[in-house]
Amino acid sequence: SPPLLGLLPGRFSVFPLFFLALLLGFASLLWLQLSCSGEGPVLGGGQSRGAPRQPCPPQAPLQPAEDEPSWGPHRLALLVPFRERFEELLAFVPYMHRFLSKKRIRHHIFILNQVDHFRFNRASLINVGFLESGNNTDYIAMHDVDLLPLNEQLDYGFPEAGPFHVASPELHPLYHYKTYVGGILLLTKQHYEMCNGMSNRFWGWGREDDEFYRRIKGAGLQVRRPSGITTGYETFQHLHDPAWRKRDQKRIAAQKQEQFKVDREGGLNNVRYRIESRTALSVAGAPCTVLNILLDCDTSETPWCTFG
Repeated sequence: SPPLLGLLPGRFSVFPLFFLALLLGFASLLWLQLSCSGEGPVLGGGQSRGAPRQPCPPQAPLQPAEDEPSWGPHRLALLVPFRERFEELLAFVPYMHRFLSKKRIRHHIFILNQVDHFRFNRASLINVGFLESGNNTDYIAMHDVDLLPLNEQLDYGFPEAGPFHVASPELHPLYHYKTYVGGILLLTKQHYEMCNGMSNRFWGWGREDDEFYRRIKGAGLQVRRPSGITTGYETFQHLHDPAWRKRDQKRIAAQKQEQFKVDREGGLNNVRYRIESRTALSVAGAPCTVLNILLDCDTSETPWCTFG
């Protein structure tokens, strides 16, 4: 405007002003790129340290055409047991959607949100997710919400030869015993049915994946694991902070003895639940489905499902 131009020196040209505006715009974009978290978490060391960096503006998600042959014929149901870990969820969904899309893996993310008043039951939630994932998916990933893959060489493809343990003991930042199959495990739906899913008797934290390992062996299946991965314990980032989020490790009544037994009768065939709601969401442009799940418990069979 004329008043503003009157403040400039008499011989000042508009071109230096235009150049200065471009320079400031470039500098602000560079600062945003350096200060935000980009596509994933803070790297280096597997464990999260301190507060997460601010998210970058979301990129347009990759979406395959249904007839695009480079994406392959199989479709993954990513089953994520969940309760009240929203800051991890906000990081997980867009990160995993982009990670799998880059690998040309057709997928859908199911957040299995336990909304009843019983203790957390990861195995039952996975059973429910399997049953509710629909016929358009033919394999599953049992995937912890606090574990993000950092190495793009990790295989999330169709595990035709048998269960594939992505978060193997040689790579997981915390658990290194040879029979460990937790964290991230891929199975075809046929193989999961051969195991009758997971036991519903494990309320609280831990041991359900150890029991599932014995189910896998009992079904005559062989667990396979990644090879050629050189990033060791920095292959994943573990988002869990034990300082402020305590795990429910209580052992109530006979639970201490029962946790080491194999459940030879229960699993997919007797999981008891009700879907309170099913909601399609987009987190930073990444699609997912949230299932609000009410599990049921027979307190005469597993009295340790409550905190009483």
